[in-house]
Amino acid sequence: MLLRLPLWPFSLVYGAAARLRAWCYRLGICRQRRLNGAVISVGNLTVGGTGKTPMVIFIAQRLASEGKRVAVLTRGYRGKPLNAPAAAGESQPAASSSDEVAVMQSHLGSQVRIGVGANRFTEGRKLEQEGIDYFVLDDGFQHLQLARDLDVLLIDAMNPFGGGFLLPAGRLREPVSALRRADLVVITRSERAPAVESLIRRHTSAPIFYAQTELKGAFRLEPRALVPDVSDHFPKRPFAFCGIGNSSAFFADLRRWGIDLTGQTDFPDHHVYSREDMQQLERLAKTAGAESLVCTLKDFANFGSQRFAELPVYLIRIQLCVTHEDDFWQALQTIIARKRPGDAQ
Repeated sequence: MLLRLPLWPFSLVYGAAARLRAWCYRLGICRQRRLNGAVISVGNLTVGGTGKTPMVIFIAQRLASEGKRVAVLTRGYRGKPLNAPAAAGESQPAASSSDEVAVMQSHLGSQVRIGVGANRFTEGRKLEQEGIDYFVLDDGFQHLQLARDLDVLLIDAMNPFGGGFLLPAGRLREPVSALRRADLVVITRSERAPAVESLIRRHTSAPIFYAQTELKGAFRLEPRALVPDVSDHFPKRPFAFCGIGNSSAFFADLRRWGIDLTGQTDFPDHHVYSREDMQQLERLAKTAGAESLVCTLKDFANFGSQRFAELPVYLIRIQLCVTHEDDFWQALQTIIARKRPGDAQ
């Protein structure tokens, strides 16, 4: 708390700027640009992981399974890492422009197009030529430049509002009052959070749903191997590591799935692993009595050309499970149909 006090004045300025920006878009002073296809935005209010990428994958897969032509629009991050592994039966995806894009490619394969770039409207216009019906806008809640037909806002039950402080003193990207822009709210990493619901209800009457990540499978990467293989079992007594937005949630999920960890360590989000990192991780794992390592697909995308020398690595593959999925999907379609008659069928 004391460390936040010197940054508090800057948070006031940041908050005033965020409110002014949203107000300008709401009144039409700043003009939004619209794509021909329906746009579904997935976002959050805080810095860090709330499950945006799994939700983007969930929505895109569901739309594609219904015969819709779907594209994901994402900013991407940094340069081009190595590819994430393709799902069983799929070809290896093309080189991506970020770790998160690599994860999307590994799940979505060729059934969903992915447009990567800071200007999501420009990327969307390119994909419109392919007759895209639906665009899923990744991390789109603050990307007000692009008009959307539905805002899905994710709230992490473990840390819903980042301590209540705006950047840079806290983790909030916008004031909590921005909840009123949400069409659907999804509380992640919980099946029931009445206290969080009560806080949300102070700002919006949007339908509230719950979602949790579930273990879908794993890839096994042997020492020095370049490409992982689909694994039919999970590691015993592994040492866990990751460089993602919410590392504590990943470690908690591993234990919830029955994986007995010998130890764990984390890195900053989007961390690129060096040879020294891998050597240190193997030393930590061996000291803890581990026989393997375990991390996320996103981490693998940041291995680059580096590989572990002695221990196998299990790359965890997850999926998002929305409680009352059919009700969620019906609410999503109803809102889009109200805004774009004939599109959500």
